[in-house]
Amino acid sequence: MLSQLSQIRFLLVLLAFVALASCKKDPELNQSTVDKQLMDQLTDASPQGDHLFFQQPQSDDFDRIPQDPRNELSRDRVALGQALYHETQLAINPKYADGKYSYSCASCHHAAAGFQAGLRQGIADGGWGFGYAGEARLPHPNYSLDSLDVQPIRTPTTLNAAYQDVMLWNGQFGATGTNAGTEAAWTANTPKAENSFGYEGVEIQAIAGLKVHRMGIGPEITSNKEYQRMFERAFPQVKSDELFSRENAGLAIAAYERTLLPNQAPFQAWLAGNFQAMTDQQKQGALLFFGKAKCVGCHTGPALNCMQFHALGMPDLLGSGIYGSGQEKAEHLGRGGFTGNAEDNFKFKVPQLYNLKDNPFYGHGGTFTSVREVIEYKNEGYAGNSAVDVNQLSAQFKPLDLTDDEVTALVEFVEGALYDEELVRYLPTSLPSGACFPNSDPKSRQDLHCN
Repeated sequence: MLSQLSQIRFLLVLLAFVALASCKKDPELNQSTVDKQLMDQLTDASPQGDHLFFQQPQSDDFDRIPQDPRNELSRDRVALGQALYHETQLAINPKYADGKYSYSCASCHHAAAGFQAGLRQGIADGGWGFGYAGEARLPHPNYSLDSLDVQPIRTPTTLNAAYQDVMLWNGQFGATGTNAGTEAAWTANTPKAENSFGYEGVEIQAIAGLKVHRMGIGPEITSNKEYQRMFERAFPQVKSDELFSRENAGLAIAAYERTLLPNQAPFQAWLAGNFQAMTDQQKQGALLFFGKAKCVGCHTGPALNCMQFHALGMPDLLGSGIYGSGQEKAEHLGRGGFTGNAEDNFKFKVPQLYNLKDNPFYGHGGTFTSVREVIEYKNEGYAGNSAVDVNQLSAQFKPLDLTDDEVTALVEFVEGALYDEELVRYLPTSLPSGACFPNSDPKSRQDLHCN
């Protein structure tokens, strides 16, 4: 047993230690010179003069998430959308019977691949298998290749969809904002005609996508008691006989998509005041991104994207293993394929930059296989698509004069600091139907370990 004197000494040492510890600053609040420099750059790059211009809200902070005023976010609408987005029971109009109930919206936009397909070209109806992150999905052995549900351009992510008022690489979906005045391009009897619903792009894409991808709301959904309750809670002002519409299903799916925010990425934590969230090299890359490399000129805001269209001369989605895509496809003209204006040819929408390493295909044609390749391409400033005339190229597409070390730092920022490791939080634990998701063909069920 300690003597009384020893006990007193022990207490004095303990009190001194506590006092010393209390004087130390929280390491998360320590700002280095580099942090201050980066903060200044962000402030200068923000139209609001505030670095928080680049910060994302929490996924349940509906008041701060951009949304269509005609599709206000609610917890119940998002919950319904989450289920429908992953629901393979929506696959009721496949090309062949083998495809029925086998795919979902998430077949080509799933969390394992950063809400992309995990493939250079996603396959919905007519797909077979999944693998680990969608990389092993192949054409179904009983489908002819010309019957596959594929797109002639790389499947974009639904991550950060809230920060896009028009959707797809050519921006064809969306009736307002960027697409105001494009009514002449809303060709009748095509998916573009769905813009007549009058919503923003996220909603139009979801509504149109159900039809385009051979999906619909059938008795599999309408007779399900849980889905009945979910639709009623999601749309409390809608009459019961009007609840189960493609429009309402699309609105719910869009509501869910708007909550898909990579707000746990290190850069987001840094913006919130945790200055230890990024490595020194990532911070150097950020300084380049918002400084010398001038990436922020196009990649800005909370999603590091914008609603501009630029011609960078990147190759198209063509070649071996690609289906239903030829040089004649209007999608290869980018914005011009939608507007019909020659001056818009080969211009593609500026993409968001979060969780890029989840899917190893980049550019509208998926011809780049790493973030480094894309940055090196932009650093060289030399077009790789011979179909694009030099006069069509964006004024922003020119050599960046970055050194190898600077390219590496920039890659570290984009790949690492903009990477949210916990996107699985956006997955449902199960579906009201009990179906396997995101796919439910026999091979996918085996890959996904579904019963």
